[in-house]
Amino acid sequence: MGPEALAQVLSPLDGLFTGESQPGLLVGLGIADDAAVFRVNARTAVVATLDFFAPLVDDPYTYGAIAAANAMSDVYAMGGEVALALNIAAFPRQMPPETVTAILRGGAEKVAEAGGVIAGGHTIWDEEPKYGLSVLGLVNPRRLLSKAGLKPGDHLYLTKPLGTGAILTAGRKHEAARPLVEAAIESMLRLNRHSSHLARQARLAAATDVTGFGLLGHLWEMSERSGVAAEVEIASVPLLPGAVAAIELGAHTGGEERNRDWLTRRVTIEGIVDQRTLALLYDPQTSGGLLLGCPRRRAPALEAAFARDGEPLWRIGRVVEGPPGITVSAARNRSSV
Repeated sequence: MGPEALAQVLSPLDGLFTGESQPGLLVGLGIADDAAVFRVNARTAVVATLDFFAPLVDDPYTYGAIAAANAMSDVYAMGGEVALALNIAAFPRQMPPETVTAILRGGAEKVAEAGGVIAGGHTIWDEEPKYGLSVLGLVNPRRLLSKAGLKPGDHLYLTKPLGTGAILTAGRKHEAARPLVEAAIESMLRLNRHSSHLARQARLAAATDVTGFGLLGHLWEMSERSGVAAEVEIASVPLLPGAVAAIELGAHTGGEERNRDWLTRRVTIEGIVDQRTLALLYDPQTSGGLLLGCPRRRAPALEAAFARDGEPLWRIGRVVEGPPGITVSAARNRSSV
């Protein structure tokens, strides 16, 4: 569901999920973030999230693994560690049992890679397959990462290239684009776990993961909740191999269009920018990277830590004083990692 449609549904329920009557709820819809957070004691809080979707790729094992990586990403965006997950599944009656098994195995083995375990779940019949996870993680409540943590002067970093939505769409429609899908799959399968570790080690406060609302949609959420403005240098934004080619093939998604409409008055384009790349900034991502805000004084240490551990990291912009909003410019950030 797009952001505007979701807001319309939730607005009549304003106040119902704020957690005002439950002091243990640190993060709920009242201060919406990537996951809910419930404090157990001074040192431990539970991070709770869920996500599921229809198949994006043909291979059932890969589909299950991508869905699991995507669901767990919200825990990492909050600075937590995955502990326990439950399957959420819907399959057609006529689907071969071995196909269902492969999907569930893909999810279970990806959760095991994250150091967690799948302990059950719930499955129903449905004409269209759907699979995902309800995930529980643990976090120190004093070390939470949050969409509301940006400060003027922060550098903005991204840990994965963009383009999964456009590439997968092109792969379904154009035979010539199918070889491009492999790089997108590799990116979607990569966990955000160690990137989250490094963000916590650097004592960052601001993070989110880039998924259905696209880079600019999720950056807008950070900008709005932090009460600051953001600047993105489009030439510094990393793109998956074949992402621009997918746009040239006309692989625009419905999610991209919804994100553009939602952000019309929230994003300003400065100068002449590449329209193909701009489309990818709105492109909805599956199992995308972390978007991090890092104080300027800690930036060299953060970049060095990512480089040391072989983790990709790109500096894509900065945070400035001003009312919430995003400016996209053509300038290149000379100190990109």
